[in-house]
Amino acid sequence: MRKIRVLIAKAGLDGHDRGAKVIAAALRDAGMEVIYTGLRQTPEMIAEAALQEDVDVVGISMLSGAHMTIFPRVLKLLHERGLDDVLLTGGGIMSNEDIEELKKMGIGQLFTPGAPMSAIVDYIRGWIAKRDGAKVSA
Repeated sequence: MRKIRVLIAKAGLDGHDRGAKVIAAALRDAGMEVIYTGLRQTPEMIAEAALQEDVDVVGISMLSGAHMTIFPRVLKLLHERGLDDVLLTGGGIMSNEDIEELKKMGIGQLFTPGAPMSAIVDYIRGWIAKRDGAKVSA
């Protein structure tokens, strides 16, 4: 049984990565394998890293307000690369209306500041369990 592999990315010009690093550490502490891409990633770089790293989940941290552009673009690029079974999730500062609109597009649950780490871990584990049962751990 392999571990859940999660790619954490900071897209665009957003230079604030403390939250992304906290999430990455929490997921690692929960037994997941985490790849952090670093700052200022383009949607193309994120999708390509997801493909190269063979991840189960892509988590994008967005504080710049570009979520309505970045998330749909990354989702499209993931699909173009045949990564239809990869969860695209994330969080940051965004309105409930935008979150609902993104979910309608096929983006997974999005978390806002203050969300408990356990909620993020549980969501990822639950999504993976629905996707493929007991093939992965953590």
